[in-house]
Amino acid sequence: MTTELTDLGPIPLVDLGAQQREIDEEVKAGLEDIFARTAFIGGPAVAAFEREYARFTGVRHCIGVGNGTDALELALRGSGVTAGGEVIFPANTFVATAEAIARIGAIPVPVDVDPNFLLIDPAAVAKAMTPATQAIIPVHLFGQTAFVEELEPIAAEQGAVIVEDAAQSQGATRWGRAAGTLGCAAGTSFYPGKNLGAAGDAGAVLTSDDDVASHVRLLADHGSAAKYRHDTVGLNSRLDAIQAVVLRAKLARLDGWNELRREAARRYGELLADIPGLELPESADGNVDVWHLYVVRVDNRDEVLRILNEAKIGASMHYPTPVHLTGAFAHLGYGPGSFPVAEKAASRILSLPLYPHITPAQQEYVADRVTDAVRSTHTGRPGS
Repeated sequence: MTTELTDLGPIPLVDLGAQQREIDEEVKAGLEDIFARTAFIGGPAVAAFEREYARFTGVRHCIGVGNGTDALELALRGSGVTAGGEVIFPANTFVATAEAIARIGAIPVPVDVDPNFLLIDPAAVAKAMTPATQAIIPVHLFGQTAFVEELEPIAAEQGAVIVEDAAQSQGATRWGRAAGTLGCAAGTSFYPGKNLGAAGDAGAVLTSDDDVASHVRLLADHGSAAKYRHDTVGLNSRLDAIQAVVLRAKLARLDGWNELRREAARRYGELLADIPGLELPESADGNVDVWHLYVVRVDNRDEVLRILNEAKIGASMHYPTPVHLTGAFAHLGYGPGSFPVAEKAASRILSLPLYPHITPAQQEYVADRVTDAVRSTHTGRPGS
């Protein structure tokens, strides 16, 4: 092990500063225009971003909203999900997936994930379907795309809709179809650390259904189709123009940045190959992943994480507690052992630094420290 931290500095989980430096002049010019126009809510910048991201993704409509959680809630409501309906989602996801369901009074129904990719397990979904099931949410986790084609006949038999959680998959595809285009609608997040990140909270609903798009726009603007006319109870959730300026600048670079992520993932795969106790991520057949996160699985994860953080490596966990075991959703009644694949993964998953501007030297340092940490803590127990 020869790579040292000298001159590299701390290695963050994601380097937003490098992205910002690349787009700085373009953003400054856009912001000057926004402030000159005082077009802070809606306006040309928001409309332009919505058109450009719809075209990038391959849908008819992109509706910019305040954040990714609102986007998923609005995608569910716009697709016809109502209070009391059941919505199936994977236990291994960020809590916002379940929050969006609960906020409309629907019933969150978690299911287990497949052991290879930690994506929603279609067989588990089929077992969880009931006459009350109104929707299935495949979460495109870590920059992958879930196996939506296997969910389509399951949903169709019940008359349920598929609403994608596409918060981590901007630019990902499955069998040539883009994440965010595979269901009735999708919610995505532009939280700063996403592949396409704003300078604050932002999100969008994606759909090719004109009626869904109209309903979402109504709901996102106080249920109002015209000033002071309120046809239903909605939200105040709109993409502001300042975020649209940042997103447009980054969107123009997103394909290139995603390719740099793929190169970095391939490099990790070479640097970290064949280390006992370390399980590397792979891409599923048919997927072109965008590597929002590079998630390995290790024995003694907490100790490995401590060692990496002490070495100034910004490793993290996504996610340490499955949704059904959080206090917020304890009322659902699922205890430990309910979803064994998700629960076992939660004790072993470790996210390594990966972003478009990460350098080979930084990755070599990370790989060296990971190798040392795993070897020093590995129990040697098969399947541990």
